[in-house]
Amino acid sequence: MARMAGRRTLFAAPVLLAVTFGVFAIADLSPFDPVKAYAGTAGLTASQADLDQLRLNLAVDRPLVTRWWDWLTSALTGDLGTSSVMRRPVADVIAERVGWSALLAACAFAVAVLVGTVFGVLAARRPGGLLDRIVSGLAYTLEAAPAFWLGLLAIWFFSVRLGALPSGGLTDAGSDTIGFGQVASHLVLPTLVLGLSQLPWFFLYVRQGVADALAEDPVRGARARGLAERTVLLGHGLRSGMLPMLTLIGSRVPELITGALLVETVFSWPGIAAATVQAATSVDFPLLAALTVLATAAVLAGNLLSDLLYGLADPRVGFDG
Repeated sequence: MARMAGRRTLFAAPVLLAVTFGVFAIADLSPFDPVKAYAGTAGLTASQADLDQLRLNLAVDRPLVTRWWDWLTSALTGDLGTSSVMRRPVADVIAERVGWSALLAACAFAVAVLVGTVFGVLAARRPGGLLDRIVSGLAYTLEAAPAFWLGLLAIWFFSVRLGALPSGGLTDAGSDTIGFGQVASHLVLPTLVLGLSQLPWFFLYVRQGVADALAEDPVRGARARGLAERTVLLGHGLRSGMLPMLTLIGSRVPELITGALLVETVFSWPGIAAATVQAATSVDFPLLAALTVLATAAVLAGNLLSDLLYGLADPRVGFDG
């Protein structure tokens, strides 16, 4: 296990280097001017000399490779630079937002895995039955529904029509303290929406995996020996059927990140979504590069986690192979 993790870490280094350079290259080709974005409305009346001086101060007049290398060498020492849009160190911007994004993603991921597994097992017991047809139809419908549309629908129903849950934000309007109760109530809707957007894949994988496992000879033999159906389903069918889902965990991380950005925007959740949008539209090189590296590292970590879980669940899979 340690050897495989080490190999993956070594492989991640050139990937992250390529990603950061790609961010700077794409931003360099962008039609947005970071100087005008930094100056704001003052840039509309500023002279060309003032804009040129500001461009020199922000160090965006240097060649692409030079800017990227300077940022990279500083990042390796822990200095991620200063956000030109938020006028704050990039490390501070990420530190105060990434925790809320991680909380939302973790809760939504737990909802998707748990609910998808439960309904997947129940549907696999009787393939083609009433429950299987209903839940599979809902899963395919959710699979085609955009996360932002689900978010708007949830706000309309639970907040506007029923008034049962807050429509967005982290705390109630006018509140200057962050309490557990307020955060929990504001977390419900974005968690459900993000979880529902990821649930179809987990349900379909578990359903298919458990259904295939229940049709195998070892499971038939267990039933022939008189084992209880619950033991057969959970001890044999679920364990074998969960293996394909473990490989799904890593592949869903990019979709989870993308969905989280959309859901955070709809519900005004104070995560990294707003920072990502501002960094992209304003060509904020340091912040954009740091957020992209963070997302790439999350994807690589998700892939590693899925491989480790698969190897632990199936002894036939070797870590050093």
